[in-house]
Amino acid sequence: QVQLVESGGGLVQPGGSLRLSCAASRSIFSIYVMGWYRQIPENQRELVATITSGGSTNYADSVKGRFTISRDNAKNTVYLQMNSLKPEDTAVYYCKFGVRLTIRDSRRDYWGQGTQVTVSS
Repeated sequence: QVQLVESGGGLVQPGGSLRLSCAASRSIFSIYVMGWYRQIPENQRELVATITSGGSTNYADSVKGRFTISRDNAKNTVYLQMNSLKPEDTAVYYCKFGVRLTIRDSRRDYWGQGTQVTVSS
């Protein structure tokens, strides 16, 4: 098992910035993809951004040009830099890793516990 520990959420005014972090609690044999998702009450969890082991990124149209996903492989950590935040970005943000924990394990996904981001004046 592995825990993903998120940090960096909070309250910010429209137009402001936040940086989210998500770190794994242990070493991992292989991380295929890291991503950020968000969810508002009564809605499905939606993809925000992903980054592969090779560094390829993918973004939701709603965040392109404002959010940047990056990763630190040595620290097993993924970041989400969020700029020009809008009230509609308000949600609980979750990180997800697609990993093989050890060479003996098959691939599976792990989720963080979620961090609240609120954009309001």
